[in-house]
Amino acid sequence: MSTPDEAKYPVGRFQRPAGYTPESRYAAIQVLAELPRELRTMVEPLDPKQWEQRYRAGGWTIREVTHHIADSHLNAYCRIKMALTETNPPIVAYDEALWAKLPDTAATPPAVSLQLIDALHQRWTTLLRQIPESDFNRCYSHPEQGLISLDACLALYAWHCRHHAGHIRQAIAQPAA
Repeated sequence: MSTPDEAKYPVGRFQRPAGYTPESRYAAIQVLAELPRELRTMVEPLDPKQWEQRYRAGGWTIREVTHHIADSHLNAYCRIKMALTETNPPIVAYDEALWAKLPDTAATPPAVSLQLIDALHQRWTTLLRQIPESDFNRCYSHPEQGLISLDACLALYAWHCRHHAGHIRQAIAQPAA
């Protein structure tokens, strides 16, 4: 039996690394590169009822988590491209819980978001593997968190991949309702 915090944070809460190295960047980019295959391996066998399974009481369904990953990672990719082409650009925060309640989440087959994640992660990792190391120091300005370096963003989204993959694994392991 897991604690509420373990259910909400199956890989632990995000901890910003004290420093970044080429090796830590490579490892984080690999996590991004492997997520689409990992997701497909987990969800392709699911039947329609299983897509509605929650990873914890009050948590999102597998369908909602899948669409959220696509939404969130698309935002992160755009933020990175802005930081690479502008000086400390301000970004817009969004309410992910409200996005999850928009009608496209229920009406769109999860396969559409899986396709988006496949293509997006290919573009994203290609970009990250091509930029010079010095560009990982570039930043965008988050309205609540201040300046975020591309190194910090990369670390956060590598964690985000593991975090939500953990949620999907938890939901799959739940007994059928």
